[in-house]
Amino acid sequence: QLRVVESGGGLVQPGGSLRLSCSAYGTNFRLYAMAWYRQNPGNQRELVASIGTYSNTDYADSVKGRFTISRDNAKSTVTLQMNSLKPEDTAVYYCNTDIGSPLRFNWGQGTQVTVSS
Repeated sequence: QLRVVESGGGLVQPGGSLRLSCSAYGTNFRLYAMAWYRQNPGNQRELVASIGTYSNTDYADSVKGRFTISRDNAKSTVTLQMNSLKPEDTAVYYCNTDIGSPLRFNWGQGTQVTVSS
């Protein structure tokens, strides 16, 4: 079964850091570009960061210089290191294949990130 499981969210003060992890199951993970997305109630899910099969990365302008995406193909995991967090980073974070990928995992439950003092 194609599924992902996200973890690592929590409550953090502005300026703090969190490290999100995503484990993928059910396919040859290394063949697919992966991405992190986030969503707030009433808003569309937005792409935050992506990482290709050669570990080439891309970021939304709003997180450039603060977030770092990485992958471990041996463990079928993708990680999002988030530094200098801002209140506007508050959202539920999800991982899945990158936009345009021929494969899509079943969406996981996501992990809640709340940035607040």
